[in-house]
Amino acid sequence: MIRARTLNLGVALLALVVGACSSVPPIRYFTLVPAPGTETAAAPAAQSFQFELLPVAVPAQVDQPQLVVRQGGQGVAVLQGQRWIAPLGDEVRGALSADLTRDFHALDVTSLPAQGKAAVRIKVDVRRFDSVPASYAYIDAAWSVRPLKGGDPLACTSRISETVGEGYDALVQGHQLAIARLAGQIGIVAGALANGQATSCPAS
Repeated sequence: MIRARTLNLGVALLALVVGACSSVPPIRYFTLVPAPGTETAAAPAAQSFQFELLPVAVPAQVDQPQLVVRQGGQGVAVLQGQRWIAPLGDEVRGALSADLTRDFHALDVTSLPAQGKAAVRIKVDVRRFDSVPASYAYIDAAWSVRPLKGGDPLACTSRISETVGEGYDALVQGHQLAIARLAGQIGIVAGALANGQATSCPAS
């Protein structure tokens, strides 16, 4: 009789554990890298070039596997069920590289031979990466472009905000659009410097 009660108790506990596990919502993963075939209009002054893109720094507050969103004036929330597929700095770098390659017909030659063509080195530090669901996605970045064949770097800043709709998909898409705009600003400068032309920072 005691063995039967013990067995029944074990079965009941197992059922509770299985039920609890099945009620946990699945983790969703997001990427900032645009899907292949995503097209945007290249800037009229766009010039092709080769570039090296250094690792991108992001603020420690948002350098988490989970999405970190603002709540109110001072609050933040770490979303355990909404995560980046890769470290946030890698995601931003991958998105910038993809956008530059797509919109400027540029070539990311990081760790590869430059094949004798003019090239530039790009450095990006993201100082703010704010996410407010159903409101906006905001990026504040300091960046510089240096011709690899010599010359002084041009250092610039960009502050870009994108209005977003409801849901985390819309929030991530807003950051994708903000990064695409940042890549557009960087690409104009990089293309000019790579081709030996004078240029200046775009209006932020």
